[in-house]
Amino acid sequence: MVPPKKKKEKKRSWLAYTAIAAVIATSAGLMKMGYQLNDEVTAKFEGELWQLPSVVYARELTLQPGALIRYEDLVNELKVLKYRKVDKPSQPGEYTTSRLKVEFIRRPFEFRDGEQDARHVQVTFDYSSVKKIIDVASKREMGILSVEPKLLGMLEAKTEEQRIYKPKDEMPQPLIDALIATEDRDFYEHEGVSPTAIMRAFVANLKAGRTVQGGSTLTQQLAKNMFLTSERSLWRKFREAYMALILDYRFTKDQILDAYLNQVYLAQSGREAVHGFELGSRFYFGLPLSELRVDQQALLVGLVKGPSYYNPWRYPERAKTRRNLVLKLMADNGVLEENEYKKALDKPLDLQPKGKIANRQPAYFGQLERELQAKVDGYQPGKGLRLFTTLDPRSQELAERSVNSVIPQLEARAGNELETAVVVADRLTGEIRAMVGGSRTGFDGFNRAIDAKRQIGSVVKPAVYLSALELPKRFSLATSLQDRPLTLKGQKGENWTPRNYDRQYRGEVPLYLALAKSYNIPTVNLGMAVGLDHVIDTMTKLGIDEGEIPKLPSMLLGAFTLTPLEVTQMYQTIASGGRRSKLTALNAVVDKEGNILYQHLPTSKEVVSEEAAWLTLYGMQRVVTEGTARYLNSVLPSSRLAGKTGTSDKGRDSWYVGVDGREVVTIWMGRDDNKAVKLTGSAGPLRLYADYIQHRDPEPLVLKRPSKIVDFDYYTDRQGVLAQSCIGQTHLPAWDPEGTLKQGCIHQGLGDDISEGIRKGSGQVEGFLKRLFTW
Repeated sequence: MVPPKKKKEKKRSWLAYTAIAAVIATSAGLMKMGYQLNDEVTAKFEGELWQLPSVVYARELTLQPGALIRYEDLVNELKVLKYRKVDKPSQPGEYTTSRLKVEFIRRPFEFRDGEQDARHVQVTFDYSSVKKIIDVASKREMGILSVEPKLLGMLEAKTEEQRIYKPKDEMPQPLIDALIATEDRDFYEHEGVSPTAIMRAFVANLKAGRTVQGGSTLTQQLAKNMFLTSERSLWRKFREAYMALILDYRFTKDQILDAYLNQVYLAQSGREAVHGFELGSRFYFGLPLSELRVDQQALLVGLVKGPSYYNPWRYPERAKTRRNLVLKLMADNGVLEENEYKKALDKPLDLQPKGKIANRQPAYFGQLERELQAKVDGYQPGKGLRLFTTLDPRSQELAERSVNSVIPQLEARAGNELETAVVVADRLTGEIRAMVGGSRTGFDGFNRAIDAKRQIGSVVKPAVYLSALELPKRFSLATSLQDRPLTLKGQKGENWTPRNYDRQYRGEVPLYLALAKSYNIPTVNLGMAVGLDHVIDTMTKLGIDEGEIPKLPSMLLGAFTLTPLEVTQMYQTIASGGRRSKLTALNAVVDKEGNILYQHLPTSKEVVSEEAAWLTLYGMQRVVTEGTARYLNSVLPSSRLAGKTGTSDKGRDSWYVGVDGREVVTIWMGRDDNKAVKLTGSAGPLRLYADYIQHRDPEPLVLKRPSKIVDFDYYTDRQGVLAQSCIGQTHLPAWDPEGTLKQGCIHQGLGDDISEGIRKGSGQVEGFLKRLFTW
């Protein structure tokens, strides 16, 4: 039997061994955790700190003498970019105006081909173009100047965090000083954890009887935000402190501060969290961080404590009190002089109306994503690319405004759930200037502009007429087309009986008038005379995939489907004089190191004759002056606009394609369930286009006549026949659409330029026609 004393000694030994083992195990566990945390922190900081979304910019406005850019265009651009109008510009982002003259200081910006400093310039205009550009500092004339493009938003990486990375050295020093004064005044003295700050916070909280001050350093906050959750526990706090020590040991203060300035959480925008002061500046003020006043910088710093609690739109007084506290700390720490402090206290919050990163255009961004996948090898989101696009902020803004204004008005007639799509492209280059994918312009859903294939109806007709006008020995604008009841038999014996929209027949009509009035029967007769193969070949040249076009007579009236984007491509080719430029939204892609991964080089190819395209576009101008789009001429009579209306079978789809000197605009309306909307092209889409183009201030469509185009005078004879005057001219043979030999005449010495007589049909007399064209 063991004596009681020995039992006690043995128990003590066991407890000691257990304690030692626990200490060793704890130490080993802490060492293992330390190694793991060290590896985690080091790997993160030495690799990619964040998945950075691609930042998307609009097109650059390039100014040079002679460029067709007006005084109003530059002023509108500066307003879109939130330049501030002042009496005399003294810093980037400011401008002033006088008659046909704009003086401004362009912001510094990293363009696709490199960084450019701020530039103080004066731009003088004549009434339609840039006259000269003067560098104010040197008084020298400049040959070219690019204005920085508008930030459109970001293509999201696979993360809910959004930020625009900005190096610490490029951030305003007062903001950094304010942050340190407010959040961690001993930042440059402690080693990641500050016992002094912890004790100071303990005393302040004890005095207040509640938590009024925290003891976490900026390094601890960074560790928590980057690696941990917001769980309230001693274990999380311990890990946070441990990681802060590792950060401070492994990395410099500047590296830690750089990460904090870009990591700090400042707001929630829908599902996206706004991180970093640069993006926070855009969210709250709509301005680059470099242009914020010191009081605005102080507000951003104040929001670090709690963006929801100090939300300046919801709790403006609370936010202002917090801002003023930051300003006081800045003054107490010598960051602000007394007079600067007092001035800053008196400033209003000066927020933008609603928190937003940018005016994101979901339809346009959808097109961008498709082009990125197709054009940029190995494209992956999250790499912090900069995307330069072709979007014109003014065109996009006005297209959205017109949709938001006109669609509700049209729904009173067409019923609810009326949908629309809008595509705006540069007439000559094919660069996509704007895109709307539905009636809810900001809704990121089904993109009807690029995905909705709908029957195109009469918007196909210019392609049919162009295919005829490519055969000048057979067809001209003056060619007579039969307008009588017509029945065609199909390959399987079925009958097809097209009718005019108004159910009337006019006997014969001139070709130009059949296009202007959008008569169906003359169009079918013309297309059949030209031949379906030739019409399909022309449409293919204009940019339509041949597989989309059925080889049936009904395709002459648009009985097949295209997207609004495809329709725009067809019309861009016609409107540019027969030169097809592939539509594009993506201009350039630049990586974080400044390497250009992709650059669009505008090219065009002549695919149909310039003369035929010119005559077709002239015919489309007659659509506006006397045809189905004449409402537009009553609104803008001097702009020489061209266009074409279209309505599909049973009114399911309605279209309008408008052309001015600047843009081609395609508008579709209909319902997703394919039910009739009771809107023709002229009653629906044309009204939306009219609203858009009036606010856009159209550039007149001045058509430079190709050298081979000649004009002919006509008169009405005693029998009411519209005939060409052949006095003193030579009679030559000509042919009608059915191949029948007729007599025509030409001006002496003009070779084979032929035009035919036109009979007046049984319908209303169109009046005396002085001049038509042919080639």
